Amino acid sequence: MIPIQYSAEVTQARDAGAPIVALESTIITHGMPFPQNVETAQQVEADVRDAGAVPATIAVLAGALHVGLEPNQLDTLGQAQNVAKLSRADMAACIATGGTGATTVAATMIAAHLAGIHVFATGGIGGVHRGAETSFDISADLQELAQTPVTVVGAGAKAILDLPKTFEVLETLGVPVIAYGQDVLPAFWSATSDLPAPLRMDHATDIAKAQQVRTAMGLRGGQLIANPIPKDAEIPAEALKPVIDQALQEAETQGISAKAVTPFLLGRIFELTDGRSLAANIALIRNNARLAAQIAIAMAN
Repeated sequence: MIPIQYSAEVTQARDAGAPIVALESTIITHGMPFPQNVETAQQVEADVRDAGAVPATIAVLAGALHVGLEPNQLDTLGQAQNVAKLSRADMAACIATGGTGATTVAATMIAAHLAGIHVFATGGIGGVHRGAETSFDISADLQELAQTPVTVVGAGAKAILDLPKTFEVLETLGVPVIAYGQDVLPAFWSATSDLPAPLRMDHATDIAKAQQVRTAMGLRGGQLIANPIPKDAEIPAEALKPVIDQALQEAETQGISAKAVTPFLLGRIFELTDGRSLAANIALIRNNARLAAQIAIAMAN
């Protein structure tokens, strides 16, 4: 087991058996500019605390895996340049070589499980990219959900993806996809889609029990909680479709590929929506953090 450096707040929570919610760090390094990135991360952490749990933002700093960042570490990470974007394939290499990296969904799940944290709040998971039948571009997040026992709360999968294929892969991998409070899946910036939800739950206690029963049955993996963005913050899917199509076409024309695809698309969609996509992104992340805290509390109890 590699050594993990815990923040003072997370150390106290672990000692007390208090509920903890893991948070990723790519939103800080690859999601928005400084200081808005740090301010948003601080607000999401505050949302977790206000809901009664303890936030644990996860990152690799100078070769050390940190679970929970002190305020000065969060600020330093927010201003750092050339930070690696870590997933399952490169997380260990970053630690071994003394690097600094921000964790994606997959890497955050790995770190959370190592730290004994059972709930993780994110914006939306990665998945099957459009055109994957020729590019084979499929996020490691899907395999991670199938093998690491962490409940992930997100606003579904990112809307830039091929959503039907993404959820088909999750079904094949045996990952429970649970819509919170509605019968259709959300589509990240949009509260609803035309995809029916495989499962629906309306209470955090039921979600917590579902993960605990999976563990008791010896079933591998976690579960994805698809939590719709608040209606007053959403961008309707019909308004987003031409914007996403344009951004995708520009990415193809410019030869953008691999890990560069998602940041490029999110950046172009921000520009094409005059910033509405970022405001919606912040709203949905905060909403997910609040629900994740409720689930963590239910698990702790």
